[in-house]
Amino acid sequence: MSNSGLDKAKVEELKAFIQEKKNAPGPLMPVMQKAQDIFGCLSFDVQQLISDEMGIPMTDIYGVATFYAQFALEPKGQHVVGVCLGTACYVKNSQKILDELEKVLGVAPGSTTKDGLFTLEATRCLGCCGLAPVMMIGDQVFGRLVPEDVAGIIEKFRA
Repeated sequence: MSNSGLDKAKVEELKAFIQEKKNAPGPLMPVMQKAQDIFGCLSFDVQQLISDEMGIPMTDIYGVATFYAQFALEPKGQHVVGVCLGTACYVKNSQKILDELEKVLGVAPGSTTKDGLFTLEATRCLGCCGLAPVMMIGDQVFGRLVPEDVAGIIEKFRA
């Protein structure tokens, strides 16, 4: 299997890590975490590399990658925008915030803008129920939002 689309130095770094962890108990999760750290996501080529190097079926790698929210199959944007759709936020109209973000960013939840700046995610409770509705961009929390707030907040992150 050729990994021609992947950076050779990164491939070698991951292969060395796999060799180090291969015989340890439960090596798959740490290997997948390391692969995501190295490559930024678990693309098809990265999953195939892990499968080939570890002798684990591709379906198993894909199953783990899609089960755990920590793994991304595509690169994430420079800024990850998470809109809480948990109960407290939802009853305070967080869906309208998400809808406005879709318009402003031009992407659906789970997608990244073409310029690679933003990834939009619909999330569950962010633990800021008293500030509902809430969104986070990186580690910054924005609360008590109305749809009219969205464009201005996003514009600050574009600059």
